[in-house]
Amino acid sequence: MHDFSRRNFLKVAGITGAAAFTGIGCAANGVQGADKAHIVVVGGGSGGATAAKYIKQFSPATRVTLIEPNATYHTCYGSNWVIGGFASMGDIAQGYDTLRDDHGIEIVQDRVTAVDAAARSVRLAGGDSMSYDKLVMSPGIDFRYDAMPGISEADADRIPHAWKAGAQTELLRSQLRDMPNGGVFVMVAPPNPFRCPPGPYERVSLVAHYFKQEKPRSKIIILDPKDAFSKQGLFEEGWAEHYGDMIEWRAGSEGGRAEEIDVDNMTVMADSGFERVRADVLNFIPAQRAGQIAHDVGLTNDAGWVPVDQLTFKSEMDDNIYVLGDASVAGAMPKSGHSANNQGKIVAAAIVRELSGQEPINPSSANTCYSLVTPEYAISVAAVYQYQDGAMSGVDGAGGVSPMGASSSVRRREAGYTRAWYDGITHDIWG
Repeated sequence: MHDFSRRNFLKVAGITGAAAFTGIGCAANGVQGADKAHIVVVGGGSGGATAAKYIKQFSPATRVTLIEPNATYHTCYGSNWVIGGFASMGDIAQGYDTLRDDHGIEIVQDRVTAVDAAARSVRLAGGDSMSYDKLVMSPGIDFRYDAMPGISEADADRIPHAWKAGAQTELLRSQLRDMPNGGVFVMVAPPNPFRCPPGPYERVSLVAHYFKQEKPRSKIIILDPKDAFSKQGLFEEGWAEHYGDMIEWRAGSEGGRAEEIDVDNMTVMADSGFERVRADVLNFIPAQRAGQIAHDVGLTNDAGWVPVDQLTFKSEMDDNIYVLGDASVAGAMPKSGHSANNQGKIVAAAIVRELSGQEPINPSSANTCYSLVTPEYAISVAAVYQYQDGAMSGVDGAGGVSPMGASSSVRRREAGYTRAWYDGITHDIWG
């Protein structure tokens, strides 16, 4: 895709996050019935907060309650900037005051412990119960520590995943600060499918940026169960240009498949046990699945994810529950914050239209994924999706990827677009 057309695409889909792009800006006319409903949204991340906000925009009289245990939400996208040392936790912090005060959404700071689908009610950790007409769940991801011998969730305080932004982000950052110059940072990358961003390969890039400034004799090893990854050529081009031989990526078929972790000795066994890779800082990112509440409610499939009607994101298991974001099976759409934001608008329109006796529409959707290789060097990929033949599929000829061999000024502009995208999408969700 030419740079000019990419900019026009991102101006609409990436920075503004406008409902108009998805085709649902005027989708919820005639909301008789919706204004008497109570919609409960579980999870205040990119998907849940978007759904709550846009339900109120499409049907202002509808009662919307957003349940989220944290008063402040830290975005996973942008968390690599904190790990790389050029952003703070405050830079990726989002609150709920604007959703409550300006948009009229009821904010309940609590955790849902159970869902009674037959009674259409949720139970909260604080002891209260709450009824709903429609339930929206955006439970995010949990980890499959059972897929890796030698390590358990209890070890995350020593070997962080930093895949849920917050305390884990700060822990990994502090370990990197304390690592000696000349030490080895080892990342065990996750198998597909996984939440992205934060993005393993952007993370490695920005750790290398920090090392180049502060610990230039250090080394990075990526042990990867996969033999390829998104934007691989662009990342490797950037690594060669900026970091020389500091970063070593090992493909799964070439000794990169981790098979066991020795927590006490900070060692990863790989290559059928023939190699032991010792780390000064070890970042183990486990295999993933839908958040635990989705399993508790019985919404998941054998693979651990939530199958949905991809036209509306209604659960295949329950007619009154919608599941979006990283937890859902969304066809070709990746598990990203941008996808969740788009899906939140689709769900909002679907619910309001259903309650108003209208058929769902078939909106377009999009995803944009920016990655910083340095604070001033970025690459990206963008795609457009449409529901067809029962699934969200990529639209041929739409979207594109950053060009190989681009000039430093192009990469610098992309870095600027990256920050503008972050500001735009977070305002669209929580602003």
